[in-house]
Amino acid sequence: MSAISQTDQAALIEKCRKLLSYGSATVFEANGRRGAFDSGIKPLDDGMTVAGLAFTCECPPNDNLTLHAALKMARPGEVLVCDAHGCTEQGMFGDVMASCAVGAKLAGLVTDGGIRDCATIIEVGLPVFAGGISIKGTIKETLGSLKEPIVLAGVLVRPGDAIIGDSDGVVVVPIEKIDSVLDGCKQRAEKEAAVKDKFATGATPWDVYNLGDALKKKGVASPV
Repeated sequence: MSAISQTDQAALIEKCRKLLSYGSATVFEANGRRGAFDSGIKPLDDGMTVAGLAFTCECPPNDNLTLHAALKMARPGEVLVCDAHGCTEQGMFGDVMASCAVGAKLAGLVTDGGIRDCATIIEVGLPVFAGGISIKGTIKETLGSLKEPIVLAGVLVRPGDAIIGDSDGVVVVPIEKIDSVLDGCKQRAEKEAAVKDKFATGATPWDVYNLGDALKKKGVASPV
């Protein structure tokens, strides 16, 4: 992302926010049903949402030195995406770091690791999606990777990819696909709106999606 101008980055971040307006589930579908993080990564608080460009880092187990470096390096509108190797028994990120992230105008944090100081993080207002909560602290001894591709919760994330998260989950969209996924979201939203109009007149999903015909093609009698 360092080669992208602030103007270009701002335009991409705006596209991320547009994706968020459709909801993470719609983005996942429009992305070819790819990019969804494991369902164990959850928002710290109901209503939290995140949309921005990934600033990736990888922390050795139980060590958050790299996350501190990422916090120093990340640019406004970026989302810290931290591979903590699933270590949820240590609080990798707390209220002090959250306050710094808000001051730096970062978009949020997504990690498969643990966090702590939850009440204060919520008060500060930083969107955080994490794999767990733990009061235990970490060490700061070993530097992991920064701004390199990582695999988080089974999904490849590259620096600068679009990160979208809400109460349904978190999804990553390859940045080169953001326009096509936006188009797909728009088409899907329009299609769903038309379907809901049919429901208002008494139709059901069974009717609209011809589910009985789908069963018949498989040699199964329709129950209705």
